[in-house]
Amino acid sequence: MKLQDLQKEYDQLQQTYGSKELDSIYYGGLEENPDICFVFMNPTGRNIAASKDWKGLKAPWIGTKNVWTLFYELHLLDQEIYDKIRSMKGKEWTESFAEEVYENVKKHKYFITNLGKCTQIDARPLKDQVYQTYLNLFFKEIEIVKPKVIILFGNQVSSIVLNEKICVSECRKKLFLKKIHGKEYSFYSVYYPVGNGFFHIDKAIEDILYIIEKQKEEKN
Repeated sequence: MKLQDLQKEYDQLQQTYGSKELDSIYYGGLEENPDICFVFMNPTGRNIAASKDWKGLKAPWIGTKNVWTLFYELHLLDQEIYDKIRSMKGKEWTESFAEEVYENVKKHKYFITNLGKCTQIDARPLKDQVYQTYLNLFFKEIEIVKPKVIILFGNQVSSIVLNEKICVSECRKKLFLKKIHGKEYSFYSVYYPVGNGFFHIDKAIEDILYIIEKQKEEKN
């Protein structure tokens, strides 16, 4: 099975749980054994790739700014790309620039996805059962991509994926091991760094830098 094989199912779920005038947002980055997989909640209409007129990548965070500050501060985004993002309005992103950004993501060997692929008009909260509907598809995604480490953003996403009550503030830098289809993966739960969670971006950066450094030490 390939990642692209999941897109039809995501699109069907968009009709049930998302805004019908918007498209699903899938994933982006290095699709084969990335160093890190970053897992957010669900996309919103601020992502201009959700427009049905957009013919380019349907990847997370296209046309937004704050999350790219996170990746820049993690040394996972080149200065030139970051400066372009900061200087542009969301609607000024082009399909070719989105490709350029995600080529840079691939260069730094990470993968970006959402647990829920259903795009909402705004950042309204989704109920747990909506995310639960996506869980098996998410596990298939992980099985295909095979990331070395998976970072879950926020209490809700972490609790659903790990199938236990998670409070990020109580488990910072804690490794969780979970088997998916017979293979064990490493997970960490990190503060949600955008939207209402932007207040915690420094803590998210601190914890992810710790995880990256730990990865390097284990390689050596």
